[in-house]
Amino acid sequence: MQVDAVFEGGGVRGIAFIGAIEQIEAAGYMWRHIAGTSAGSIFAALLASGYTSNELKDLMYGLDYTSLLGRNWLHHIPIAGQAIPMLLYSGIYSNTVLEQYMTTWLHQKNVHTFADLPQGKLKIIASDVSSGNLIVFPDDLAKYGFTPSDFPIATAVRMSTNIPFFFRPYRWQTPTNVKPYYVVDGALLSNFPIWIFDVEDTPICPTFGFRLSEKKIFTPHHPIEGPFSLFSAMFKTMLQAHDQRHVDKHGESRTMFIRTGHVTPTDFDLSEEDRVYLYEEGKIAAQQFLKRWDFEEYKQKFRSNIV
Repeated sequence: MQVDAVFEGGGVRGIAFIGAIEQIEAAGYMWRHIAGTSAGSIFAALLASGYTSNELKDLMYGLDYTSLLGRNWLHHIPIAGQAIPMLLYSGIYSNTVLEQYMTTWLHQKNVHTFADLPQGKLKIIASDVSSGNLIVFPDDLAKYGFTPSDFPIATAVRMSTNIPFFFRPYRWQTPTNVKPYYVVDGALLSNFPIWIFDVEDTPICPTFGFRLSEKKIFTPHHPIEGPFSLFSAMFKTMLQAHDQRHVDKHGESRTMFIRTGHVTPTDFDLSEEDRVYLYEEGKIAAQQFLKRWDFEEYKQKFRSNIV
């Protein structure tokens, strides 16, 4: 059976998706449409391009996540190494390394632009902070003067994963505007777009959501010790409040909630134990979900009012 999939953002914790994807594939499901925000966009793009769970495991298990930060000599200077890039570029690190990795990985499947995929196969969420708009790639490309055939998927993933203040915002020069648009992490406006494939009529296939959190989020106290910790606390508060308001009973019924323990989105120095833990938690969450999932029961309960 075909299934649509939506992957939440969650930084390096996204490795947990691999375990869940493995179980969904083993159950005989095939990916129809796939969407993702932030780290979820990485897995969405790779799955849409034809990667399997085994191939994803090979990629992500061998990856040095600290290399994604693109550190240079400046970043090794205490305090100033973070303060200077923040003041100059509105972000500590560049996100160019991930774009380079994605370009290489997608090329291995003969994929470069959105036009290389079937129409509607992939959707990536980003946040245009210049206009205050949510961007859905490739749907919104025309608004900025581009077409699916001239826009790289790797660039969209880079935009979607630009965690505010941690990574520098993407300065997007477009044919439609003299000044650049500043684009940051899609999680700023929609970290879990479970709604994106919903239709007015009875769906012909289900949408499965992949979330990197418990069903109920118990927000810890965020100590504020300066501007960096304040920015971090503001971003975490925004994400958690937004997600809790948008995952209602309907969304919850079709979502896998994956425990991630003590691992945070920016723990780029992941240990081998943490990688295995996240992978196993993804497997467990998917197994539990599949035991209770019934598409006919879902349609009767949540879509029975459709004529």
